[in-house]
Amino acid sequence: MTTTMQKNQTLIDEETFAGRIYLDGQWVAGAGGTIASIEPATGNTLAIVGVADSSDVARAAEGAARAQQEWATTPHSTRAAVLRRAGDLWEKHTAEIATWNTREVGAIPPLAQFALNVTAAECYEASALPSAPRGSMLTSAEPRLSLAEQIPVGIVGVISPFNVPLILGIRAVAPALALGNAVLLKPDPRTTITGGVAMVRIFEEAGLPPGLLQLLPGGAEVGEAMIADPRVRVIAFTGSTRAGRSVGELAARNLTRAHLELGGNSAFVVRHDANVDKAVNLATWGSFLHQGQICMTVGRHIVHESLYEEYVAKLATKAESMHVGDPATGQVHLGPMIDETQRDRVHNLVQDAIAQGADLRAGGTYEGLFYRPTVLANTPRGAAAYCDEVFGPVASVVKYSTDDEAVELAADTEFGLSLGIVTNDVMAGLEMARRIPTGIVHINDQTVNDEANAPFGGVGASGTGSRHGGAQANIDAFTETRWITMRREPGSYPL
Repeated sequence: MTTTMQKNQTLIDEETFAGRIYLDGQWVAGAGGTIASIEPATGNTLAIVGVADSSDVARAAEGAARAQQEWATTPHSTRAAVLRRAGDLWEKHTAEIATWNTREVGAIPPLAQFALNVTAAECYEASALPSAPRGSMLTSAEPRLSLAEQIPVGIVGVISPFNVPLILGIRAVAPALALGNAVLLKPDPRTTITGGVAMVRIFEEAGLPPGLLQLLPGGAEVGEAMIADPRVRVIAFTGSTRAGRSVGELAARNLTRAHLELGGNSAFVVRHDANVDKAVNLATWGSFLHQGQICMTVGRHIVHESLYEEYVAKLATKAESMHVGDPATGQVHLGPMIDETQRDRVHNLVQDAIAQGADLRAGGTYEGLFYRPTVLANTPRGAAAYCDEVFGPVASVVKYSTDDEAVELAADTEFGLSLGIVTNDVMAGLEMARRIPTGIVHINDQTVNDEANAPFGGVGASGTGSRHGGAQANIDAFTETRWITMRREPGSYPL
C-alpha cells in the first residue's frame, strides 16, 4: 500500500500506525505483536498492524474510565460538535478511506462509497443525541418530585466484523460517544485499518479527547478480556450467531449488558402477482452484493410455482452475466471473499446441497478467492446451504403454492433478521409479513437496506432486537436508567 498511496494520503499515515494500537491518545506497540493486513484480491500485504492482548485491554479500560468521567460532564454542545466534525471528516476523506475499504475489505467501489455515506450519516444522527431528552417526570404517591434519568453507562465495548467494518462499527461508536461514554473498539484483525485506524484518525481530527476511543485489534481473547473487564458495562457485538452465543454467555456471567446483532438467512418471497423481471433485479442485489457477505443477504428465495421456472432461469442468466474480479482494478459486480477459510466453507455448502439433490443452475466455481454468483434450484430444506447462513454469493430457490405455505417456509428458520416480499398487493404482503418473525421487513424491495435513523436488529438467532439506529434505540442501548426523588423536608418513617 505504501508504494501506491503514500504520497496522497492525508488521514491514514502508515508510518504512524504501522505495528501499533491506539491507547490513551497515543500510537503504541501492542503486547500481542503484529500481523499483516492482506488484500484479499491479490494476496499482497497492504500494511502491518498492531495486535493487542488482555494486558492492553486492562490498560485501555483504565484510561477510558478516567477520560469518561470528564467527558460525561462536558457540555452537550461540545460533544455534539465533535460528532458533527467527525461526519464532515468522513465526507472530506471519502476517497482515501474508500480505497482502503475496496482493497482491505474487498468491497466494490459503489459499496465502499455507500459505507462512507452511511458512516457520515451515523455521526450526524449521533450529534443530535447529546441534547436529546433523556428522562421523564414520574407520578408519585408520596410528597416528592420523582424522576427517571438516563445516564451514560461508562465504558462501551464495540466488537465489529470484517464484512462492512465502517457501518457496523460506527453505529455503536458514534452514539456511545455522543451520550457521554468511552469506547473500546475491537475491529476484526483482517480489516483493522478500515474498521479501526480510520475511525480513530477521524475522531482524533474531530477533537475527541484522548482516552475516549481506544483501539484494540485482536482475536477472540481480546474480545473475551473486554467482556470480562468489570469497567466495561455494555458490549455491542456484530458477528456470527455462533460467536454471538459465546459473547452473550460470557457477558451474562459478568452481568454485562450485551447487544447482539448476529447472523441471518433472510427470506425473499415472490408472490404470484409479482413482476418477475423486477423481482429478479431485487434478488440479484439482495443475494450477490458484496459477495453475499452481509448479514441481511437474501439466502432463501421462496417463489410462487406459477413464476418459478421463469424466475430461476432469469436469475441464473443474470448470475452468469456478472463480472467477478479485483474491485481495485476494474468495474466488477463481485469482489473477492475475505479469505480461503470463508471461500472453502461456502463451496462445501454448495457441493453438499448438490449432493443432496439441489440443481446447480449457475456458478458453483471459483478462482482464487473469487467465487462465482451461484443459483441452486429446488434446494432441499435440510441442506445447510438452504437452512444456515452461507455468507457467500449463493441463492437457494424453492417453490410454493399458497400464501400459507410461503409463510410457513419463510418462518421455518432460527433466524429473524430481514424479510423481503414482492407483490402487486401491498396489503397482502403486509399481512404475510406480520406472520413471519423478523426485525426488518421490506415490501417490494430486497432485504439489504440500511439508514442511520432507522432501527436495526433481528430476533431469534439473529440477535437481541433493534439496539442500533434511531434516537430512542441508541439512548436505551448506551445509557442506564435511574430513579431520582426529591423531598422538600426529610421523610418520616415509623421505626
